[in-house]
Amino acid sequence: MKFAFFGSSLVSAYWNGAATYYRGIIRAMNERGHQVTFYEPDAYDRQKNRDMDDPDWATIKVYTATEEDLYKALEDAQDADIIVKTSGVGVFDELLEKEVLNLKLNGKFVIFWDVDAPATLDRVKENADDYFKELIPQYDLILTYGGGDPVVNTYKSFGARNCIPIYNALDPTTHHPVAKEERFDVDLAFLGNRLPDREKRVEAFFLNVAAQMPEQRFILGGNGWQDKPMSSNINYLGHVFTKDHNALNCSPKAVLNISRDSMASYGFSPATRVFEAAGAGACIITDYWLGIDFFFEPGKEILVAKSGDEVKEILSNLTEEQAREVGQAALTKVLEKHTYAHRAAELDLILKRELTLEKAGV
Repeated sequence: MKFAFFGSSLVSAYWNGAATYYRGIIRAMNERGHQVTFYEPDAYDRQKNRDMDDPDWATIKVYTATEEDLYKALEDAQDADIIVKTSGVGVFDELLEKEVLNLKLNGKFVIFWDVDAPATLDRVKENADDYFKELIPQYDLILTYGGGDPVVNTYKSFGARNCIPIYNALDPTTHHPVAKEERFDVDLAFLGNRLPDREKRVEAFFLNVAAQMPEQRFILGGNGWQDKPMSSNINYLGHVFTKDHNALNCSPKAVLNISRDSMASYGFSPATRVFEAAGAGACIITDYWLGIDFFFEPGKEILVAKSGDEVKEILSNLTEEQAREVGQAALTKVLEKHTYAHRAAELDLILKRELTLEKAGV
């Protein structure tokens, strides 16, 4: 089948945490015989900070951030069988979410793929006049990259025909064990952009911990932290290009995952970086969220902390040997259960069922 994706960016991870999710699932879809065209706006300096060339497993079409070019892209997308509007494109999201639904008149199957469902649903719940509420029932299918039953049930309460999570996963061709690099050889590393609904948790689970452990060394990566007060034992890297992710995951004793507020509250929302770190054999320490054990076994394949004090305790007692054992167990699990090949096979079954039901008028 032919797919048209409207998303933030496939070729740049700059201020675009969903990039590797898009890459993993679309590459796996291509390997199953699907053709994907990805439409992305030239915005937020992403094209100036590309971290990959146009791939051979998808067609990239960049449009200028104007309504005129957006409508040209929508016209071009009518060659596809399935139209996908992802959340958080960053340019004309409301317009896109309305206009892709008009393509149903031309017989297209239209999907809204929410890569930040907890935040979307919280916004709709808190604003009775939110435009998106009346659009939800009009989509043929809602896909999310996490959230489990809490997200599914909330979307259905707003009238969604169906809502199914396609969870983050690993692309083992891009994220895998590599040799350690001295520049990333620290006790704990955290990689994440500075966002309003994550900042307080980063303070509690990372920055405060580092300040209380001056004998330990830390790395902070991601956009936006340059003016954030932090202790001298933190090496702030700024944006980390994906080509360095494997070394950044392999070199520290442990890597830290910190969920955004909304994702932690809904649960079942593992970040892409959890699977990428597991794929590199990293020892992962994660903040607690409901559903962790659906993906990894706590204590064996991942270490769980409910507070900054617990991060400190884990890090104080963690030996190099224990870290290697946890990382190897995570790598084994993610390869067995959580690759994008697994997710693409699941997606194929979902689409086959949904398209059959649509033809039957169900």
